[in-house]
Amino acid sequence: MQAEVQTRRFTADEFYRMAESGIFGPDERVELIEGEIVEMSAIGDRHMVCVNQANELFILAFAGRAKVSIQNAVRLNTRNVPQPDLVLFRPNAKYRSTTRPRAENCFLVMEVSDSSLRYDTTVKVPIYAKTGVPEVWIEDLQNDLLHVYRNPSSDGYATQLMLVPEQSVTLAAFPETSFSVRDLLLTDLPIVD
Repeated sequence: MQAEVQTRRFTADEFYRMAESGIFGPDERVELIEGEIVEMSAIGDRHMVCVNQANELFILAFAGRAKVSIQNAVRLNTRNVPQPDLVLFRPNAKYRSTTRPRAENCFLVMEVSDSSLRYDTTVKVPIYAKTGVPEVWIEDLQNDLLHVYRNPSSDGYATQLMLVPEQSVTLAAFPETSFSVRDLLLTDLPIVD
């Protein structure tokens, strides 16, 4: 006789309380996906350098217009609190310094993928779409591509692009600001100490 297995899903509020109470270790990288606590994959050298590069490019490009949050949680709804590599968001005008990123104030969510492309595209991107995140970029480090997703709906993103290093990209929210895909992916550059 096989027993019925019950799973316990968590809410965003419970997830935040667990984090604040120290249940997760200081170096433990976890996120809440569809109510489940998921361990995130380790960050390699190129991943780290690409996140740092995007952070610098975005802070310089969007100073005074948007906030950049690096490898921090974004609350999408009651069951999803992913921890993307970068979020570009609109802070509350009254509380600019203390506004947290949420689905409704995001301009862009960016994931850097050197080993998690399938998970990012099949699990996280659909969640971003159904929660209304207007734009998602995935830096595909294995294939040197930038995947761009725009125009979300409950069925996914209506617009999906794959850009190569020779191309440039703009955000739908800031079409006047352009980035070289090569500068984001740091293609063919050595990582030095």
